Amino acid sequence: MPAWFTPDRETWLFRVNPALKFMIFVLLLLITLFTRNLPFVSWLAVLFGILLYGFSGYPIRKLVLLSIPLVISFASSAFTMMLFGKGDAVLWQWGILKISEESIQHGLLLGTKSLTFGLVGFTFLLTVQPVLFFYAMMQQYRLPSKYAYSFIASIRLLPLVVEEIHVRTNALKVRGITFSRGMKGLGERIQAYTVPLFAQSIRRAQRIAIAMEAKQYQMGAARTYYYPTSYSRIDVVFIGVVVVSVAGVMLLAFGMN
Repeated sequence: MPAWFTPDRETWLFRVNPALKFMIFVLLLLITLFTRNLPFVSWLAVLFGILLYGFSGYPIRKLVLLSIPLVISFASSAFTMMLFGKGDAVLWQWGILKISEESIQHGLLLGTKSLTFGLVGFTFLLTVQPVLFFYAMMQQYRLPSKYAYSFIASIRLLPLVVEEIHVRTNALKVRGITFSRGMKGLGERIQAYTVPLFAQSIRRAQRIAIAMEAKQYQMGAARTYYYPTSYSRIDVVFIGVVVVSVAGVMLLAFGMN
């Protein structure tokens, strides 16, 4: 799984300060959320599509597979609004299903927003290292360390949890344990997995707490960082690209009206 999210090459987007990139993307998401202009949102989707497919550094095959949920989200959001939206200029109606000019407009807007959100999310997740992101949030935006290190520990422990699930599965197979079908079997699986995994999690949390205490870790104390992060010229380039791109999108969108 980690190899799946390892790019073939690191593009300039990887060198942007992750905290700054997060703030810029959140701002763009808010702009998308509160915009009701369909051409503007559509051109924003094109912009983020260019960033994802052109500058993420991942092979097109992986990006196409990752895009399947985005297409499903776009289709489900758009068609649901088209079939059940309100409008006066009715084009087709059958029972509770009603398609109008207004519902088509709103459906395309909602679907395009969903697609844009997905493209922004994937662009950020695929071009940032989680550990460096939380270090940058602590250093540049003063995120309390108790929250940042909690997220870092959770990310670090995920592979161990997956490994323990595989170990538990193999242990049950060796013992010849089988489960019933249907909902009863689901309950049996939950019971067989939950207690051992929960007990292992408690033991691991206790060991981590003892290790942090031994290293004199204190909440709120002044700290040094193993990974120092700062702003650089590439951040200025990133801001410039975003500003120029959004300005171009606005000219294209509102010039069409």
